[in-house]
Amino acid sequence: MKKILGTETEFGISEKNSNTLDPVSHSILLINSYPYLPAPSAHWDYENENPLMDARGFEADGERELPGPEYNRLLNKLLANGGRLYVDGAHPEYSTPECSSPRDLVTYEKAGERIVETCLEVTNRLKYHEGQFAIYKNNTDNKGNSYGYHENYLVARALPFGKIVAQMTPFLVTRQIYAGSGKVGAENKTDAAAYQISQRADFFEVWVDLNTMVKRPIINTRDEPHADVGRYRRLHVIVGDSNMSEVTTYLKVGTTLLVLAMIEEGREVSGVDLENPVLGIKEVSRDLSMKKTIRLANGAGWTATAIQRTYLDAAETHFSRSDDPSIADILKKWRVVLEKLEEDPMQLSREIDWVIKKKLIESYMERKGCGWKDPRVAMMDIQYHDVVQKKGLYYALERGGHVDRLATPEAVADAQENPPRDTRAYFRGRCLKKFPKEVYAASWSSMLFDVGNARVKRLPLLDPFKGSCELVGSILDKVQTVDELIAMITA
Repeated sequence: MKKILGTETEFGISEKNSNTLDPVSHSILLINSYPYLPAPSAHWDYENENPLMDARGFEADGERELPGPEYNRLLNKLLANGGRLYVDGAHPEYSTPECSSPRDLVTYEKAGERIVETCLEVTNRLKYHEGQFAIYKNNTDNKGNSYGYHENYLVARALPFGKIVAQMTPFLVTRQIYAGSGKVGAENKTDAAAYQISQRADFFEVWVDLNTMVKRPIINTRDEPHADVGRYRRLHVIVGDSNMSEVTTYLKVGTTLLVLAMIEEGREVSGVDLENPVLGIKEVSRDLSMKKTIRLANGAGWTATAIQRTYLDAAETHFSRSDDPSIADILKKWRVVLEKLEEDPMQLSREIDWVIKKKLIESYMERKGCGWKDPRVAMMDIQYHDVVQKKGLYYALERGGHVDRLATPEAVADAQENPPRDTRAYFRGRCLKKFPKEVYAASWSSMLFDVGNARVKRLPLLDPFKGSCELVGSILDKVQTVDELIAMITA
């Protein structure tokens, strides 16, 4: 099963011992410190982007982002691995390149953590800023502010958006039981909680909408496929947490891919519609026992694990004749995790973020004789997500062999420098390395080359599976100039 997916991670940024708050300038400084850019002068092509297009059939009011060339270069960095490093609002953000499998996605997302850590190391070497900045892969600063983690899945345009909403809502509301990263306390004027499953759940206020920063919806309606609009739509999922655990990330995106694939192919899940999804997502986040029920539209009360089992049962039936080992692996892990969640969630203290963090914090509280409201516990909650490997609590557990891994250190190192070989990211990454002075700009769906005499040539990349090593690798090996490349590609 090859499906195009990718993630965008907004990182929390803080400056120590500072009387001023300027996260935008700090974020710009951070990404401009990355020393391994293949084409530093290239900028991002906003030409075909329109985040105001709504899948419900209209364009929202607002102004499209179109920074000038110099500011564009400050905000956007094109990476050798085909991904993007940039500033979004007041946060540094990393987008993975287009991936075709959950395992690839895990590797390239981890590569993003290392890229951001490198930026931080270089920034903190500056005398004035030495040791000043900290970066966290989490979703809240515990001061009422939440920042996003967005998943992107390319699906067929023929799949009606209304069906996506109906089918995906119960799944996404309950998916947090294995995809949450854990959170101390509550925010956004929600009911109190000592500890809960998801960092993002408190911040969702509506069921379906276009916004991502205010009145956040469970189902986001952005209709911006970054591909052939006649063939594809992109499901922009903003309801998930940023995860440190590789197994958690793998399950999060792997199960979502399977559910979307079976919906595309005509199999639907019925009988699990929620009476109030916005209330439900908060109730699930607070149910550490996995025993409480949420109310369905038909009046029944079901547990989150029961709802997830309904999706799992449908997926196992739908893919029963598949011989794809990646599908079999996701289904197996999904079932094992649900069984352990029902028996005792703490059995998953090597695999699932919210359980890993809970065990770590409870061990500390037992040693220190403190409770959930102790400020040291709140600090542990944040430090779990520190991207600096020598400081982050998750990485301490990783070094000690206390968490399971899926990506090898060698694969993560390679993913910082090289793009996936089976998507259009390969063409983008290779061109950035081979023609660093000639790449004028790039986006997900285009490459722009400076061909001389103040002329720019655009090559569209509307099919995310074209531009792979198999299709263009030999061409890129052979050509010596951009003119030769364009001639062979467009022949």
